[in-house]
Amino acid sequence: MGLTKRAAGRNDNDLREDFFPPGVTGYLIALAGNPNAGKSTVFNALTGLRQHTGNWPGKTVLLARGTYSHREETFTLVDLPGTYSLLATSLEEQVARDFICFGNPSVTTVVVDATCLERNLNLVLQVMEVTTRVVVCLNLMDEARRKNIEIDVPALARELGVPVVPAAARSGEGLLELKEAISGVAAGTIPTDPRPVVYDEDIERAAVRLARELRPLLKGRVNARWVALRLLEGDEGILMALKQHLGIPVSQLEVKLQLKGVPA
Repeated sequence: MGLTKRAAGRNDNDLREDFFPPGVTGYLIALAGNPNAGKSTVFNALTGLRQHTGNWPGKTVLLARGTYSHREETFTLVDLPGTYSLLATSLEEQVARDFICFGNPSVTTVVVDATCLERNLNLVLQVMEVTTRVVVCLNLMDEARRKNIEIDVPALARELGVPVVPAAARSGEGLLELKEAISGVAAGTIPTDPRPVVYDEDIERAAVRLARELRPLLKGRVNARWVALRLLEGDEGILMALKQHLGIPVSQLEVKLQLKGVPA
């Protein structure tokens, strides 16, 4: 996987650079999605034979990485483990969460199953809490049509605030449009405005307060509101992730939060 810097024990926050093949620059794209949403089919269709496989550093989780070119730019695509959630209750979810949160991908493309949107959109909403640079690939549109499922794609895109591209990766349908959307979001020519999930008033107040305390520690390297929400949920794993990927000591974070009277 070209993970030489991490293998050498470098303690830094630049997970992003570790996933570029030697000598390759350009955009880094995370490919996320529920199991069986056709994510690997999308990955194979976009990258063809230009891909490599290996394990996530220090973990027995298989990752695939590949490249493709579009409009004279190189896109390095990282196929994350299939996951239903970024709440990281399994090793696969932890890997997907860490890459999206700390790998600083240029774009996170979430592949969803057009035949069961209600299950797949949960992950989309979670990813949009982490990053604004999101593209939704509405895969398996051929299956949806066969089941007489109609989806108002423009309305879905407006509600989410990010590009939504209908596709059927098995036949190549929509892949050019997907490349265009990824390229546009990566370059900033396609603006995104994800609509955040709004929680109950007391949770929102606590999240705002906690995020305010976190920002000086996080220094913009990860979304403070998202971290605040995870801490309010009691997700202790996020503290270890902050230490591992950003070098923020858990004890320092805990002490500062306690001093400010905010429960961690």
